[in-house]
Amino acid sequence: MTYCLGMLLDEGLIMMADTRTNAGVDNFSMYRKLHLLADGPDRTIYACTAGNLSVTQTVMTLIREGLAAESPESDLRRSLHDAGTMFRAAQLVGEAIQIAGRTVGKALESLNISAGSAILLGGRIGNQPPSLFLMYDAGNFIQCKREVPFFQIGETKYGRPILDREVRSATPLADAVKCGFLSFDAAMASNLGVARPIDLMVMPTDRRRPILTRRIERDDSYFDEVSKRWSDLLHAATREIPNPPFMD
Repeated sequence: MTYCLGMLLDEGLIMMADTRTNAGVDNFSMYRKLHLLADGPDRTIYACTAGNLSVTQTVMTLIREGLAAESPESDLRRSLHDAGTMFRAAQLVGEAIQIAGRTVGKALESLNISAGSAILLGGRIGNQPPSLFLMYDAGNFIQCKREVPFFQIGETKYGRPILDREVRSATPLADAVKCGFLSFDAAMASNLGVARPIDLMVMPTDRRRPILTRRIERDDSYFDEVSKRWSDLLHAATREIPNPPFMD
């Protein structure tokens, strides 16, 4: 199990992913799930991965090595470095997902092993603002819009309420990162399959501002403070809310 979150806001793009993998109740390990797929003068593209690890690793490798040319007569491989738009980048990733499904996924399913996966693809190409896509295991995808400016994959249910209540397109990046930490804290409190370290990427819409990347370690003091203060405030708010009158 894992938890990944992407938020597309007026001020920029935020992507977060935990690093825990689970192959059984007594087999937890750590693996990076926030991946830099393309980094150049005119593009920066990241992906968060959730689901069967062998499937998502195959997809990431296919993307980095490039997909076969569409024409049998050509030896040129297609890669994210050639994509003209983020939509075209999402199409290439979707094609890689389909290839992984026909190979690794089919072999896993023959052994009754779940091959499900999901990917968050985010970034920007050229002068366009950042974009965020949710990729499904069939290779299809949807694009993040202002009405609901975030996507989740993996263990989503525990961390969603704070996002529904607080995150809007106009939310400043710093506030959104704080809400993201609260979302991860809620997921970790209710599911041992989600845990720090958490990888974070913040891509401001303003290209003059640098992209921020950071790993939130197990002993990160700010995350610890956020978790404790949120817990204390919840306890205090619960005590201050009147009891049901019918319980008197």
